[in-house]
Amino acid sequence: MRLCTANRTVPRTWTVELRPQRCGPELVCPRCRPVTTPAKGGATARSAVLAHLARHARLDALPVHLRTCQCHERGCRWHPRHRGCSGPIVLALAREQGGRLWRLADVCTACAGATNHAAIVPEPQLAAAPSPHRKEAPTKNGTEDPSARIRVRDMLSYLAVALPSPTGPQARLLALQCALRADDHGRTQLPAGLLRGMHLNGEGVWWHELEQAHWLHRPPPSSADRATAQLLDATLLSPRPGRRGRARAADWALRTASAPALRNQGSGLQLAAVALAVHASPGTTSGTADAGQVARSCGLTGDQLVRALEQLTTTGVLTAWTLDATMDDLAWQPGQTVNCVAAHQNTQQ
Repeated sequence: MRLCTANRTVPRTWTVELRPQRCGPELVCPRCRPVTTPAKGGATARSAVLAHLARHARLDALPVHLRTCQCHERGCRWHPRHRGCSGPIVLALAREQGGRLWRLADVCTACAGATNHAAIVPEPQLAAAPSPHRKEAPTKNGTEDPSARIRVRDMLSYLAVALPSPTGPQARLLALQCALRADDHGRTQLPAGLLRGMHLNGEGVWWHELEQAHWLHRPPPSSADRATAQLLDATLLSPRPGRRGRARAADWALRTASAPALRNQGSGLQLAAVALAVHASPGTTSGTADAGQVARSCGLTGDQLVRALEQLTTTGVLTAWTLDATMDDLAWQPGQTVNCVAAHQNTQQ
């Protein structure tokens, strides 16, 4: 007997264009023609784009085993040549033409890393996210939970695209904590002790940076013991399993940024240290990553990243680093103080 199956192809690629108009840019989606959605300029337009793309991704949901690299389907024209498609399929958000064109698509991990101005969008289907039907438990035998680094890495990559490029490092560190500690409705509460540890006492300009970017909103304070905020990023408002795992990832990022060698340093070096740590495997004595990807995670240019690496070497966070200008490959070796902090974090798991 011959089996007949319906082969429904779902093109998991969505694009949105911001067309300049006299009264502000218009949001135009090829799949929603002929309807055009007016969008205000600046950060409001960016929020409207992300919300529109997230809606398409939810409506065109597809099981993980049926998803393919859309970049490969188009001959890998979205990025420079690399070694080929490999790794799990992820959702990647890319910005082109100076922010006038935005694309959300299923791509393999290798293509996502090779695409300029692209970030992996955190989603419940990621392998790092635990099953919602399985109770999360602390790791045993003093070993570090590897999903903590993966969660922080993916969130930094996403924030690199979701936040305006001028966003400062302290605001990015704050956004990282808010995103990882938020509930399924986008509400987040940061204890006063955590804010003091991040040098965010009182009303800092970092909150205002995120509010001006329309990334979050702060209601009037109701308690001096904690700060409350409501995330406005539509991509982060969908139900996400693994809340305890995200909280552990937030703690890991906070401890990494608060290492003894970094406590008296600026937030730029703290963010750079976290961005390097997420690309190093637990228990290893060295790390490698794409230099452009690390720079985007920190909101830095290439020259600024080099200066940050030099300062991290001076403070002892790194003992050595090399940068291959041809392949844009960055390699480094952490200092002894960082290894000691990692061992201390393992014992606290």
